[in-house]
Amino acid sequence: MNALVEKPRLGGKRRIAAVIVAAGRGERAGQSKDGPKQYRLIGGRPVIRHTLEAFSLHPLVDNIAVAIHPEDSVLFQRASEGLNRPIQVVNGGPSRQASTRLALAALEPLKPEIVLIHDGVRPFIDHGLIDRVIGATGENHGALPAVAVSDTLKRGRGDMFVETTVPRAGLFAAQTPQGFPFRPILAAHEAAEKAGRTDFTDDSAIAEWAGIGVRFVEGSPDNLKLTWARDIALADQRLGGNSMAGLPDIRTGNGYDVHAFGEGDRVTLCGIDIPYSRALVGHSDADVALHALTDALLATCGAGDIGTHFPPSDLQWKGMRSRFFVERAVEMVRGRGGRIAHADVTLICEAPKIGPHRAAMVAELSDMLQISPERVSVKATTNEGLGFIGRSEGIAAIATATVVYPGSLPD
Repeated sequence: MNALVEKPRLGGKRRIAAVIVAAGRGERAGQSKDGPKQYRLIGGRPVIRHTLEAFSLHPLVDNIAVAIHPEDSVLFQRASEGLNRPIQVVNGGPSRQASTRLALAALEPLKPEIVLIHDGVRPFIDHGLIDRVIGATGENHGALPAVAVSDTLKRGRGDMFVETTVPRAGLFAAQTPQGFPFRPILAAHEAAEKAGRTDFTDDSAIAEWAGIGVRFVEGSPDNLKLTWARDIALADQRLGGNSMAGLPDIRTGNGYDVHAFGEGDRVTLCGIDIPYSRALVGHSDADVALHALTDALLATCGAGDIGTHFPPSDLQWKGMRSRFFVERAVEMVRGRGGRIAHADVTLICEAPKIGPHRAAMVAELSDMLQISPERVSVKATTNEGLGFIGRSEGIAAIATATVVYPGSLPD
């Protein structure tokens, strides 16, 4: 099993963990050579792989625990290969409820503040829905994505005749992920086990029983649970009909930064200290090139910008070498399964001369990005004497990062 790895938090945000329940046998879906339904192929990949990618690529999810059947370890290893995220694999119990409790207990050492509990066979979960659940989960209440019931509901008798029509006003179909404050929902699961209650069909029912409030949030009609063989066939057809399927998910991010000159005797560019009659002014070492590159990397996975994670108002970044910012951005990219293919930096200044230092800059960038030097480009140009750069008042930098992420292009 994979080791439980603590991911550092950035920007003081709440630590968020996800539990994915995937220990079922899926008898209603029938037998298949691929194994239980969570390992059946849709769009050429296992159902659970689609589910895992939705959470592993989400910028707010710090840690993931997956409850699997003990007999499925090889199937899960194949399905999760290459995700490049710390995933805690937990042997599930005899029921969904027991599996969830075991996965929650495995996450307890990390002390998450919020946990999202999701069915492994809901592969069409999107980041917007995850955002809504996170946003609605409070310190003392949970969040339940749901859609209003649109069908007319009937209650039947034992002889299969209609007994009555059930008013559908105020009725909702529950979905996952369901979000909860971590400690209360873990305590609720432990209390249910101690009380011998094994009849809960989802985690919000356990929360209700334990007195934890649960707030509705808007669900998604696409967030279907794959239960029957027909569900899996339709999901495969849906993904197979994607005209973009099979095309790699290649993303390009851009970054731009500028710093003014001040008093000093050197500038730091691309991690290299260059003797000069002045220095760049900034909260950190003012490496304008690395600041632009950090923004470019973060842009490829929609993770905000350098100010989001390393605000100048935070004194811990004062005087920090900007290499640190780039390396943290690289960690975020790789944590989402990204592979950095290329980086390009253009420095715009009248002085100092960049040419004599280009090779050292390329080597420095190659090291911090963990890519070969031929995948790094450093260029320089002047502003032809125009504007603040032309007047030698500062230096600007433009950076472009190209990253390949798992999966294929969305429709």
